[in-house]
Amino acid sequence: MSEQTSTTHQSPSSTSHRIAVIAGDGIGPEVVAEAEKVLDAVCGPANIALEKTPFPLGAEHWLATGETLPQVTLEKIREHDAILFGAVGAAPGDTRIPSGLIEREILLKLRFSLDHYINLRPSELFPGTVSPLRDPGEVDFVVVREGTEGPYAGNGGVLRQGTDQEIATEVSLNTAHGVQRLVRFAFELASRRERKKLTLVHKHNVLVNAGHLYQRTVNAMAPQYPDVTVDYLHVDAVTIFMTTDPSRFDVLVTDNLFGDIITDLAGAITGGIGLAPCGNINAERTAPSMFEPVHGSAPDIAGQQKANPVATILAAAMMLEHLGHGEQAEQIRSAVRSDLEDHGATQRSTAQIGDAIVAALPA
Repeated sequence: MSEQTSTTHQSPSSTSHRIAVIAGDGIGPEVVAEAEKVLDAVCGPANIALEKTPFPLGAEHWLATGETLPQVTLEKIREHDAILFGAVGAAPGDTRIPSGLIEREILLKLRFSLDHYINLRPSELFPGTVSPLRDPGEVDFVVVREGTEGPYAGNGGVLRQGTDQEIATEVSLNTAHGVQRLVRFAFELASRRERKKLTLVHKHNVLVNAGHLYQRTVNAMAPQYPDVTVDYLHVDAVTIFMTTDPSRFDVLVTDNLFGDIITDLAGAITGGIGLAPCGNINAERTAPSMFEPVHGSAPDIAGQQKANPVATILAAAMMLEHLGHGEQAEQIRSAVRSDLEDHGATQRSTAQIGDAIVAALPA
C-alpha cells in the first residue's frame, strides 16, 4: 500500500504480544496456518515473540458443544493484544445449523463486544494478478467502513410472522459519536497517504437522516484537514466508478451496509476476495482488534489445499502494523508483491503459496 492502513495511534514498543487465533471452519484453518508460518518467519529475526492462543470456535464447535461464543471465552480473548481470524460458517444447505447463527453469534458478537468500530479494507491491484476490468489503471484505495452501527446493529424485528400481514423491519442506527470517530479515523488515514483524498459514500438524497448526519460530520471536520481533498458520491455511483475508473479512489468512508457491499466489489476488481484482507479495529485500544480475510469458509474446497492464503497473510501484516511493527508488516507485503509478480498465474497449493512468500522475505 502507498501508506499504512492501520490505526492512527501506535502501541508502545514491545517484543512480545499475545495473539488469539480463531481458525474457524472450512478453509479457515488452512489459510491461518500459512499466515502463522509467515508471521513466525518475519518475527523471529526481529525478536518479536507472538504468544498464540488457539480458540476452537465455529460451526463444528457449535455442533459438538452447542456453544457459539460464551462470555467466559470472550473475556479470555479480550485479554489478548490482537486476534487473527480465519473464517466461520456452515456449508450452504446444512440444516443442522440455523442460518446466520454462527456469523451473528461469533463474528458480529466479537465486533460489537470489542467495539471494532472501524472495518478497514485495503484494495490493491498487485503485479501478477488479473483484474476482470480491461483497463483498471493503478488501483490502491482503502475503504473505512463503520463497524458497529447501521442496519447491522440489530435494531429491528418481526410482527405477525407467517401471515400475509407480516411486518419485518431493519432499522439503521447511526449516532453522532459513532459517525464522528469513524470520519476522524478516515481523515487521519487520508492525511497520511500520498494522494490525500477522501470520498464520502452514502445515499443522502434518499436516506436523508443518516446520510445528512454523515455529510454534516464530514463538512464540519474537513477544515481541520486542509491538505485532504474531499468529495461525495452516492453508493450507486461508486459501484459504477469502481468498474469504470477505480484508480480515482484513495480513501472511502461509509456506513456498515454500504461498506460491506462495495468492499466485495473492490475485492473482485483487484483479482478476487482471496487477496483481500480486513482489519476490525478498536482504534482506542480498549480491546484487541481483529484481522481476517474478507472471504468466507468455502466448505466446498476445505481440506483440499485449494484456498488462496494471501488475504489472511496480508491480514497478518495489518495486525503487525497495528501492533507497532510497520517494518515487518511491509516486509510481508513486499514478499506478497514479489511472489505474485513472479507466480501470480501459477496453480499452487495453499501451503506452496505460503512457502513461496516465506522464501521471498528478506534473508
